[in-house]
Amino acid sequence: MGKIYVEGIKIYAYHGCFKEEALIGTNFVVDVELDVDLEKPALSDNIQDTVNYQAVFGVIKYQMAIPSHLLEHVSQRIVDALFLEFPTIKKIKLKVAKLNVPLGGHIDSVAVQIKRKRGE
Repeated sequence: MGKIYVEGIKIYAYHGCFKEEALIGTNFVVDVELDVDLEKPALSDNIQDTVNYQAVFGVIKYQMAIPSHLLEHVSQRIVDALFLEFPTIKKIKLKVAKLNVPLGGHIDSVAVQIKRKRGE
C-alpha cells in the first residue's frame, strides 16, 4: 500500500451561499491524498497500472466547475467521482479551501476536509 498526493491545486470557482460568490467567484485550493496499492506500478513502470495524477486533476477540475452552496457538497462530489473513476483507490483524504472569504475580517481561508474509505 502507498499514497499518491496531488496538492496545491489552484482553481477559480463559484461556490458559496452568497449571491456575490456565485457571480464573481473566488480562488480555491484542493489537496488530495489517495491510498492505493503501488506495488504493481512500482514494478511495471506502466502508467496504466497506477492512478494517473493528470486524470485525478481532471476529475477535480470538472467537479469544481459545478457551482455548490457548500464546500461539503463539492467535496463529497469530488470524493464520489474519484472512487467511481479509479477502482484501485482504497481511501481518500480531500481538503477544499476557499481563499479570500467574505466574513468581515482578515481570514486566509476556510476549508473542509473529508476522509473516506471505499464502501463507506
